Parts: sequence; C-alpha cells; structure tokens
Amino acid sequence: MSDTLLTNLDAGILTLTFNRPQKKNAFTGEMYDAAAWALLDADKNDAVRVVVLTGAGGAFTAGNDLKDFLETPPTGEDSPVFRFLRALAHHTRPVVAGVDGVAVGIGTTLLLHCDYVAASERAVFSMPFVNLGLSPEGASSVLLPRLAGMALASELLMFGEPFDAATALRAGIVNQVVPEAGLAELVQKRAAALAAKPVESLRLTKRLLREPVRATVDEALSREGALFVQRLGSTEAREAFNAFLSKKK
Repeated sequence: MSDTLLTNLDAGILTLTFNRPQKKNAFTGEMYDAAAWALLDADKNDAVRVVVLTGAGGAFTAGNDLKDFLETPPTGEDSPVFRFLRALAHHTRPVVAGVDGVAVGIGTTLLLHCDYVAASERAVFSMPFVNLGLSPEGASSVLLPRLAGMALASELLMFGEPFDAATALRAGIVNQVVPEAGLAELVQKRAAALAAKPVESLRLTKRLLREPVRATVDEALSREGALFVQRLGSTEAREAFNAFLSKKK
C-alpha cells in the first residue's frame, strides 16, 4: 500500500489509518488510490470481518489536499477519489469510523457510508464545498437529508460552516460522542462486537439496510461527480482556491 495509508489486520478487524499527520491527513490522489484498493481487497478477503477507518495524529482528515487536487484534479468516474467513494459505498463488510479532530469535506461525507461512527468531543466537521466554488460529493445531497432532515442538511451544505460533534450527532452522521481519551477504546470495542457476529447474517443485514437506496446513491455519486469535475474548472472555484491558498501562505 502506501505509507500515507496504514493497514493492520487483527482478529478479523482491518484498520485503515489515514497517515499524513503533518497535513492533518489531507487526501492526495495516492491516498485515495491506496484506500480504494484496500477496501476492494478487504471485500475479497474472508479474514476481514470489519473495517475501521481512523486518522493519525489527532485528526481524521482535512479533506482534499488542495495543492495536489489542483495539480492532478479528478477528470471522471475512474479518478481515485471517485473509485474510493464507490468502493466504500458498495462495501459488504461493516465499516466503523473513529473521528478525532477535523473531518473536512470528504472527511465528513464518507461517514454517511459507514455503519457505525464514533467521534471525540473535540471533533470538528465541515462540508465547505460551496465556499470553494464546488458542489457536494459522496452522495451527500441525498444521504444527508435522509439522516438530518432537509432543514439541517441545507444549512450544513449551503453555509459550509464547521460544526461540532453534538451537531453531527443530531444530524445522524455519528452514533456516539465520547471524550478524546476514550475514542480508540470505544471504536475497538464496537468493531470487536461486530467481528464476533455471524458473518453472513451481518452482511445480509447491511445489504438489506443499504439496498433500498443503492440505485439512488449510485446515481447521486455519478451526478455529483460530474458536477464536481465541472465546478473544478469554473472561475468561481479557481478564485476560491487561489484565495484559500494565498491566505494559507
């Protein structure tokens, strides 16, 4: 794999750790590619019962690395970011996430495809697509209103402002919020509980839960992806990205 994505399989639990702590685990194309392959491989490995997603160094992920994104932008459905999202959306194993620190952009939308999400009290979420001249991704335009209701989903996606773990809990994005010190233990405990369940029964249950909206999610991923690529080339996005990078410097 890649040193920016750490993998560890123990007792049926495959832990994927986003590992660019110096960049708050911001995703590069290489990371998306590695994560997509890791998920696809896990779905073919009978030794994997549960997948855990987490981040190194006190952050989940700061979303896209904008510099990398501008240099190698996604151009279509076969781009690494979209392959990662499809692999996650179609995963047959239970997926557990542990969110500490920032969860920006795809760091929040990917959680909509997880089966159990725990967050620390200091976790901060945001979906700043509009602020960057972009549009929602990850099927968030259909999944978030189903979970949070249209009013809250509209607020979170249209304003693009950061929100705390309590709001993420209210929105149905996370299942439980715990102190930072107890997050890793809770994630491990919940993953172990799932790993101990009858395998096929668990997979069938996940399929029954997800299948009624499968076509809708797939259509949303394609529709959002096409618009996202289009928006990346827009004047609004270029101005927003340049302003962000200039401010950062």
